Amino acid sequence: MDKLQAMAAFLAVVDEGGFAAAARRMRISPPVVTRAVSDLEKAMGVRLLTRTTRVVRVTEVGARYAEDCRRILTDITETEEAATGTHGLVRGRLVITAPAMFGRIHVTPIVTAYLRRYPEAEAETRFLDRVVNMMDEGVDVAVRIGHLQDSSYQAIPVGQVRRVVCASPAYLERHGAPRSPADLADHTLVASTGVARASEWRFTRDGQPTDVRIHPRMTVVTNDAAIAAALDGFGITRVLSYMVAPQLASGELVELLQEHETLALPIHVMQHEGRHAPQKVRAFLDMAVAALRARTQ
Repeated sequence: MDKLQAMAAFLAVVDEGGFAAAARRMRISPPVVTRAVSDLEKAMGVRLLTRTTRVVRVTEVGARYAEDCRRILTDITETEEAATGTHGLVRGRLVITAPAMFGRIHVTPIVTAYLRRYPEAEAETRFLDRVVNMMDEGVDVAVRIGHLQDSSYQAIPVGQVRRVVCASPAYLERHGAPRSPADLADHTLVASTGVARASEWRFTRDGQPTDVRIHPRMTVVTNDAAIAAALDGFGITRVLSYMVAPQLASGELVELLQEHETLALPIHVMQHEGRHAPQKVRAFLDMAVAALRARTQ
């Protein structure tokens, strides 16, 4: 196996998380993949992967080398496509992640529009309420809500969302509306662990953030359940603004304590290959950035 094929085999192991899966992807035998990676490690005198009987993990050196391999192989592919007249063709499998509810509401329509526009493309969506490691889990594009940690990923701002406290008109008619965060102690609260800690809600007081300890009567693990309970008139809940935008607009829910809300949370679309991102990623980013900026600014 030549050097470029060995690099492709190593990159497949990193992306797929194992030698057997990489072999299936490349349609070669697992021993060939294992030998290719071993030859690379021997030639460079470094350990690219750590192997156990159950897990294969990329080392710090291996992660940097994987990025270099990805860039080199992408450059070669684009050079060949340009020579054959297929440069710019959007095709291949794209993996996208986003928070569960945001993905369902806002990202799914972008994905379906992308697939309609590019018939040779495929997509896998992973809508999860956790931070997905793009490199370790083979993700091409991520939508993140919240302030980003220092990262080498390319992050494009597309909008922002707010944390909102809300209840139904029926609940407020029976129990009145809280005038300050301290008044929440006298109300029935529904807390969702899908947004933040269920025992504290953060507000601002005199321009400074302050955590208010709450005692929810109902704690749920999904934001859908919290919203359903609020719509049913059971109590007050706190979720992100995009989750209840239609209900607030229709009057099914009423926003509370607006003068005490915290700063808005940014939304970013991220990818980890920079200017060397393949055409399938760049095409999706163009569509996602335009669509999300139109909906979430």
